[in-house]
Amino acid sequence: MSVKNALTVDVEDYFQVSAFADNIKYHKWDEHPLRVEENTYKLLDLFDEFQVKATFFILGWVADRKRELVLEIAKRGHEVACHGYSHQLVYNQTPEVFQEETMRAKSILEDIIQQPVLGYRAASYSITEKSLWALDILAESGFVYDSSIFPVRHDRYGMPDTPEHPYRLKTPAGHSIIEFPLSTAKFFNYRLPVAGGGYFRLYPYWLSKAGLKQVNRQQKPFIFYLHPWEVDPEQPRIASSWFSRFRHYNNLDKCEPRLRSLMVDFQFTTTWNVLSDIGLNDTQADVE
Repeated sequence: MSVKNALTVDVEDYFQVSAFADNIKYHKWDEHPLRVEENTYKLLDLFDEFQVKATFFILGWVADRKRELVLEIAKRGHEVACHGYSHQLVYNQTPEVFQEETMRAKSILEDIIQQPVLGYRAASYSITEKSLWALDILAESGFVYDSSIFPVRHDRYGMPDTPEHPYRLKTPAGHSIIEFPLSTAKFFNYRLPVAGGGYFRLYPYWLSKAGLKQVNRQQKPFIFYLHPWEVDPEQPRIASSWFSRFRHYNNLDKCEPRLRSLMVDFQFTTTWNVLSDIGLNDTQADVE
């Protein structure tokens, strides 16, 4: 039996990414032309074409300015989830600031769609060993699941010794929350990130496909992510370090064709539907 996987979109604009945080400060965001609406509609139309539903982790800053876009996402039957408000790295925030921003974003989204928002994803997967306290705040704020932990080693994020598949965890203060970690595959005893985004653009498609198939062969769902700006090769170029430019602009023209192939090769639905399908509310899925 084929496995249904979680398809997710982190709704943020091209100038809001962590790679450019040193070049474009938060208080300057309103000075840049918004492209997120047009690019998100491109993804919505693509998903309609393939008759798949996805989870959209929406930045509160974007929702504040593009309420109709949030409504359209919900109207088309997709899941609306939270991506924080200002796309700041969690471990660079105080718990007080993180709580205020997270609740602000959640309230904006819930006011727009008039439904509870159950899922959260941190900017650049920045829930790490340094910021596990954030899981308590998420649980106390009414989130049922998180998808912020990437079980790999990386310069900006990662918890390499954590589980690879969805599980229920206990927070430092003893709360319970479901974690859907970003997907990885084993190649030559190395845990390779295969969940999407820049990796999807960097690797040849056959490698991404092989890694994701490996997850499904274990009868486990994977979670895939991308950003609206990744299907926008014409976006403005931002002066930055060569490495940041490479991460952001590499193979933008190949992302949409590869995404179309992905829609053909795998089955997808929302994150919440995947978690429901695998019965994660069963306490047997708990990890201490």
